[in-house]
Formats: sequence, structure tokens, C-alpha cells
Amino acid sequence: MRGFPDGESMIVAEELTKIFDDFLAVDRISLFVPSGKVMVLLGKNGAGKTTTVRMLTSILRPSSGSARVAGFDVVKQAEKVRASVGVLTEHHGLYGRMNTEEYLQFFGSLYGLSARESMQRAVPLLERFDLQVARKKRLSEFSKGMRQKLALVRALLHDPPVLLLDEPTSAMDPESARSVRDAIVQLRKQGRTVLLCTHNLAEAEELADLVAIIHGGRILIQETPEKVKEILLGAPEFEVKLARPLDAWPSGLPAGVTLRESDGDRARFYIESPAQTNPHFLRWMLEQHLEVISFQEVPRSLEQAFLELVKERESGEVYA
Repeated sequence: MRGFPDGESMIVAEELTKIFDDFLAVDRISLFVPSGKVMVLLGKNGAGKTTTVRMLTSILRPSSGSARVAGFDVVKQAEKVRASVGVLTEHHGLYGRMNTEEYLQFFGSLYGLSARESMQRAVPLLERFDLQVARKKRLSEFSKGMRQKLALVRALLHDPPVLLLDEPTSAMDPESARSVRDAIVQLRKQGRTVLLCTHNLAEAEELADLVAIIHGGRILIQETPEKVKEILLGAPEFEVKLARPLDAWPSGLPAGVTLRESDGDRARFYIESPAQTNPHFLRWMLEQHLEVISFQEVPRSLEQAFLELVKERESGEVYA
């Protein structure tokens, strides 16, 4: 696992552990999330994601280890941590008898905002998530997707530098989910730091600057999405399509290029360090008088890498 300098990190967890009675829920995890980055925490149900988020928000006290969020210790400075984070949890804590305005004004007051200040901040957020028409509507009448969006508005109301979001697009229709993903991208551009838990691996791949995979309460890998795929799936694969089929490929491939398979006018290659190797490989093909129609990377998903790591772990193989 690659660490990041503490001075650049808005979330720093070191050897963070949580034990419930005789159950080890989180086992000595370390996380480093730089300012203005989105880290996606991936793991199966029961892997320890929610417990980790609750420790980072000072809701749960760690059994051992330490963590700092926005520069504050999650145990010694719990109130300052809570004032510095916006949290979307699995259970929203919406009060059905309140309407939208009452609910947001109530939560704004907990952060020291007046009713007027709360609504000044809330209005653009409600518009962003298409909830402006529901300002006077009681929360008991909200659909599950509307509840999810309102909980996200609440998390952003006090303008926190750090966001911890647990399944933020769960139960949303595609249009609403798109608006939330766009909002996360915009928040990153504004310099916010986001720790995102999701089971939507396509969403994770779209949003993540960094990925941490947790399994059995332990962080198995923490890297950029591309690096995760490279480590777990090997060298990237590229496909070449020719104008005419070949009986066999010429010998003497450039260093770093390995033929995986060929079939007439198509062939696939493993290529190490594509940024450096591909120009030489393309030049070599032209020197061999091969009529190249296309030369492109074969898409590999974060989902493939995640499933590969989990499969290895559950089969007893040790990831190093």
C-alpha cells in the first residue's frame, strides 16, 4: 500500500481497529486521503466500511489506533471533527413530521446557523437535487430517493471540507444519481475531500482518484484505479486490427510487448508501460509493412480487479 504525506491528507487513519465484544470488525487499517481527492472504499457487505466511516466521524470510538479528519483527532477533538464533516449514512435520521424547511433549519441550528442562513445555503442545494418544489412537504411523504437526496443536502448544509458518503446514489433513479455524481465532481473541484462507500463499481471508477479495497476488516490495497487494475490484472492488453489477415505475426517484437493471441486480421498483446512502449510498437508495425486499421486498449474495469482480489482472498491466496 502506498501512503501519502500526512501534511497533504485531510483523512489520516493509522492502525485503526474496532472490536465489538469478541468480533474484530476493523483490523488495523490505515487510510490517507489527500485534500481535494475522492477515495472510494470498496468491500462486500460486512467488510468493515460502515464501521470505518463511523469511527472517522467520531460516532464510534476506536478500540485502538488513531485517526485525524480535517486536522482533528477523532477521539480527543470529536466535536470539531463532527463540525468539519458532512455525513451521509445508511440510516438518514429524517423526522417524518417535519417539512423540508423545518428539517434543514433544525440541522442548521446544530451547526450554529440561523434559520435565514440555513435556508440561504439550502435553496441552491435543493435546486441542484430537484427538491425545491418539496420545501413545504412533510418528510413522511418523501420517496426513498427523495429522502436520499435530502440527506445529502443536509450533509452539505454547513459547507464542510470533508464528506463521508455511504451509498449516496442508493435507490435513486438514473437522472437523480447522475446529479449526485456531478455534484461530487464539482465538490472535488472546489477542494473538498470525499470518502465514498459504494457497491456501484462503475460509479466508483468514474469518481475515484483513489481506491481502497477492504475485506475482512483489513485494507488489502490502496492505490489509483489504474494502478489497482495494473497490480491485480497484470499488464494492460491492446488489440490491433489489420486491413488483411496474417498467417503469423513477424518475429522480433519490441521489448515489453507480448503476443497473447492472434486470429487472422486481429491480435492482442500485453504491453508493459504503454506510454513508453506503444510509440515504438506502432513504429515497428509500420516498418513491418503491416496495414494497421486500429490499435487500442482493451477496456478493463475496476469491477474485474475487485472481484479478482476478493476471489484470491477467499481462495486462501495471499495478496502482496
